[in-house]
Amino acid sequence: MIALVEPSVGSSEPVPISTLQKTVSASRLNCWLQCRLKFFFRYVLKINKPKTAALHYGSVVHLVLQQWNMGRWRKQPFDITKLKQVFDAGWLDQGQINWDGEEPDQKTSAWNVLEKYFTDTPIKANEMPEAVEVPVEADLSKHGLPVLIGVLDLVRSGGRIVDFKTTGKTPDSESALHQNGLQLDCYSVLYREATGKRETARELHHLVKTKVPKLIVTPTEPMLEYQRNRLFRLMEDYVEGLDRGSFVPAVGMQCVGCEFQSDCKKWS
Repeated sequence: MIALVEPSVGSSEPVPISTLQKTVSASRLNCWLQCRLKFFFRYVLKINKPKTAALHYGSVVHLVLQQWNMGRWRKQPFDITKLKQVFDAGWLDQGQINWDGEEPDQKTSAWNVLEKYFTDTPIKANEMPEAVEVPVEADLSKHGLPVLIGVLDLVRSGGRIVDFKTTGKTPDSESALHQNGLQLDCYSVLYREATGKRETARELHHLVKTKVPKLIVTPTEPMLEYQRNRLFRLMEDYVEGLDRGSFVPAVGMQCVGCEFQSDCKKWS
């Protein structure tokens, strides 16, 4: 039994467990693995929290990269002025965010990491994307699993899946691949379902928002069989855990910055 006092921020109607069992995504799986009580607050109770500064930063950077990739797909010339306009408009669309007086510096940082990316990107100007921001579904019912859903940020020419990340620290390649492996494996399953082909590689493109911006590209091989089996086992745990109502807190370092800390303290 989970008992809660009134959430600190408004919530919509709770989502039935049966609905959540029909589909699954990388973001839902990651939240499930991180903390099942957090999953309950976010996806079952649908407690709405204000957007964080870090989330807004990443969303705007992602928006500009999407426009850049779409421009290449449409064979449009690179236009930094238009991309800056997209950036400025996206930055204004932020809602209620507590910046603690750091908004000007954060905005400058976000544009600086984008300029660094455009300068150092390994993607050539004449390289045609295979896919940009494509929603994909993979029906995994033959494996006794729900439908996997997701959006492919970018698939480079030749079937190279790219995932963009913003981070405040320079990533270690081994740790980055481990921490983002679930998401990359989901993308591989989705790509194979959509195309009937095996991806040729996966890449993490980290835009590092240090004082001097960096771009760290971490490539890895196509999804291996054991990685696919691992992903499917995690999906099984997701479905079974929802059946059990296994919404318990996982207290640890991941609690730092969690938007549901006050709600968690009221859990019993």
